[in-house]
Amino acid sequence: MNEADNDLAGFAPPAFNATNALVALRRQLRDFKLTERQGGALFEQSGRRIVELAISPDAPSCLQAKLVKKPALTPEWTTHRLASSADVRKFQDTVKQHLARWATDD
Repeated sequence: MNEADNDLAGFAPPAFNATNALVALRRQLRDFKLTERQGGALFEQSGRRIVELAISPDAPSCLQAKLVKKPALTPEWTTHRLASSADVRKFQDTVKQHLARWATDD
């Protein structure tokens, strides 16, 4: 090991903060042109629910995110447990991909 490896050996990423991640995720969903409802717990597109967010009741250090499979009046949901920053980024990418696919389907 060289000296640079020794400097990073004690490095640990910051702990995941669900509250801060929720704020950042809400901002990103607004950037995707989704309309925020119910104080940021629900996001819509053209009046149809797309995403629901909440801090997980059984694990307060995690977010619970639900994404529709396809926009509909009574949609089917897929549930995602976001326990790290990587999970949040992956969920953002998934939402972005779904929105792009639905835009081409219309």
